[in-house]
Amino acid sequence: MIKKLQLVLFIFICGGAIHLFLYVCTLGAHCTVSMCFQFGFFKNLDHIWARLTVLGYFRSKGYLKAQPSNLTHCPEKPPNLQGRIHLCMASLQLTEIKKLFPALEAGGHGQPSTCRSLQKVAIIVPFRNRDEHLRVFLRNIHSFLAKQQLDYAIFVIEQVEGEVFNRAKLMNVGFAEASKMYDWNCFIFHDVDLLPEDDRNLYRCGDQPRHMSVAVDKFKYKLPYRTIFGGINAITPDQMLKMNGYSNDFWGWGGEDDNMYKRSVFAGYRISRYSATIGRYKMIKHARDKTNPINRCTKRLLNATRKRWMTDGLSNLNYKVVSLVRHHLYTNIKVQLYEKESRERLRNEKFC
Repeated sequence: MIKKLQLVLFIFICGGAIHLFLYVCTLGAHCTVSMCFQFGFFKNLDHIWARLTVLGYFRSKGYLKAQPSNLTHCPEKPPNLQGRIHLCMASLQLTEIKKLFPALEAGGHGQPSTCRSLQKVAIIVPFRNRDEHLRVFLRNIHSFLAKQQLDYAIFVIEQVEGEVFNRAKLMNVGFAEASKMYDWNCFIFHDVDLLPEDDRNLYRCGDQPRHMSVAVDKFKYKLPYRTIFGGINAITPDQMLKMNGYSNDFWGWGGEDDNMYKRSVFAGYRISRYSATIGRYKMIKHARDKTNPINRCTKRLLNATRKRWMTDGLSNLNYKVVSLVRHHLYTNIKVQLYEKESRERLRNEKFC
């Protein structure tokens, strides 16, 4: 379970009366957000809107160094962008890559020295057994992010062996853990095998959740289908909380991205995208991962999204941090996700 908690005040306005209660929240974000909850014991109400206000929070102080407050803000358009960029596909060793980026702070934290970044961006990478891909990713992404004058850090969220891979839950963990370490205002959830090909593809968040990987070479640089929300997504903390994060119940390959698209719609958002000429990506080739089998529960879980999205996600997130290591190029957080308990609950609910 997460050890660092924050105290939250719920204010319910119901039937003309105001109801208050305190709740211990497992997220480290410093935020105020509106969320909608459904409770079976309120027979005459479809929805109850609650105001979620953080009263106090505990986080790892001093994990990442903030920029000096006297710096002027960076320009809206970074000055050194060139458009299409050359990707380095050589699988360098981490010691070699480290030498290319001496200015990084431990934990994979980069920031410009001459201006104050417009956004503080956490890059969340779900991961297991893709060491070569990770090295190629780190070699390219640090150059890319530095040119955009971002205050950023890379968090590699690694799942332990012995469990079926759960990409979506790893992203929830990344959000929860990274939120304790810095006052982020943008999260980029990023597959390790996707490399941006155009530096005008700004890694920032907006008023709506943004699907970043619009045009991938594997799909001939075309959007596979209109509602796709996978690969790389840019989401603010408030948006993430209002959508209750990703589902925790998609074990194996497939379905979690479509579930997240539905959550965004139910939360009142519409997905934004850059143009296909800018949101271009190269996918690193790889063999099928045997530890990530096709999820046979996908169809039933997707059909139940409207019923379950407010109770399955950040609101019921459970995991154990096995290790946390600050490497020069990234922060590695290794976690256990409690697959056995989740599977048992899904069987009891007759989803699998």
